[in-house]
Amino acid sequence: MLFEQMHHVAIIVSDYKKAKEFYVEKLGFPVLRENYRPDRGDWKLDLKFGDGELEIFAIPGAPPRPDRPEARGLRHLAFRVDDIQIAVLQLKARGIECEPVRWDTYSQRQYTFFHDPDGLPLELHE
Repeated sequence: MLFEQMHHVAIIVSDYKKAKEFYVEKLGFPVLRENYRPDRGDWKLDLKFGDGELEIFAIPGAPPRPDRPEARGLRHLAFRVDDIQIAVLQLKARGIECEPVRWDTYSQRQYTFFHDPDGLPLELHE
């Protein structure tokens, strides 16, 4: 296989300010780069995500996700955590509610979901 690891995940959001507050201030992703791109009229925020990056795009007029890659969102993004109960409590302290913790019969691990400001499902997986 030619692929060694994931380089980045890109998310298109409807509100740049809300997304930046959520991903940077609430979830704690460090900012690598933040750029307004006048030629496109959009914002691009690059965040450190493990060995890769989480790219946040705020593109004016982006439609809600139907089935095209240039629309908002993706199915879900999962974050690995060491202790799901502690992670859920940390999110709750930041005003982020999680669904009840469930058991994944395939991985034999606990998991739960929460959502970003656009309703994108984000998963915690122990």
